Amino acid sequence: MFQTTNTSQDSFILMGIPGFEASHIWISIPFCFFYTISIMGNITILAVIRTEPSLHQPMYLFLSMLSLTDLGLTLTTLPTVMQLLWFNVQEISFEACFAQIFFIHTFSFMESSVLLAMSYDRYVAICRPLQYSSILTNEVIGRIGVAIICRCVLAVLPSLFLLKRLPFCRSHQLSHSYCLHQDMIRLVCADIRVNSWYGFALVLLIIVMDPLLIVLSYAMILRSVLSVTSKNERIRTFNNCLSHILAVLVLYVPMVGVSMTHRFAKHTSPLVHVIMANIYLLAPPVMNPIIYSVKTKQIRKGIIHFFFKRNMHLR
Repeated sequence: MFQTTNTSQDSFILMGIPGFEASHIWISIPFCFFYTISIMGNITILAVIRTEPSLHQPMYLFLSMLSLTDLGLTLTTLPTVMQLLWFNVQEISFEACFAQIFFIHTFSFMESSVLLAMSYDRYVAICRPLQYSSILTNEVIGRIGVAIICRCVLAVLPSLFLLKRLPFCRSHQLSHSYCLHQDMIRLVCADIRVNSWYGFALVLLIIVMDPLLIVLSYAMILRSVLSVTSKNERIRTFNNCLSHILAVLVLYVPMVGVSMTHRFAKHTSPLVHVIMANIYLLAPPVMNPIIYSVKTKQIRKGIIHFFFKRNMHLR
């Protein structure tokens, strides 16, 4: 019934913007703009945190992890997206597609995990301020970083091994300008129940559990803040958390939107699915540096000092 091929020699066909293939050159302009903002913004955040001794604190060390994750996610999707929009290169090898799947999903899970770690940092800073420096030492932060990497890599690898053993049907056309696991699994002509159950387990363990734990941490933070009698103290505490809250919303609102679109709007225009997927992968890397640069006073001052000091050296 199905004509299968040897997957080790396969290639897949990436999809651009449906219905706008003739305008890919013009569409590449905003994509190029967003990628530039993401790369330059996250590199700036990393450089400022590295060069400013006053920012060598747990909160900003976690922010550097978030910037590294955003940078990795950007550099993972950039090559295939831009070569498709600029040069109409749609073909991607099986090995390259699998590598891109691994990095996209690993960095996406790392984004969620780092935001969870940052919520724990905010909880300790607000609810247990006297023990903050003794709880979140550099050694503990390093261990949290290693745990995040191990958690995400070990979560993604089994899904790739499960996918690699399956035969692919004749049609190898993907729905996006990059490779996603849920996109490739549609092309399999075999029993995918094991893959589906494992994917469901990952959703529960990361995509569902992480935001629930973040909400729990903020519930405890809110209880602690409401016990503070001073209105100015409450506002100051809320401002300290505002950047992280916005970063959480930037990640999870598009994620929920993509899930709802796939679940309840399967028969809508492919353009809707493409736009939602691009927002989900582009919004956090682009918005996080802007959010922390605008809303965090120490980062804003560090950026001004960093560029002012650089200009003085150039003169």
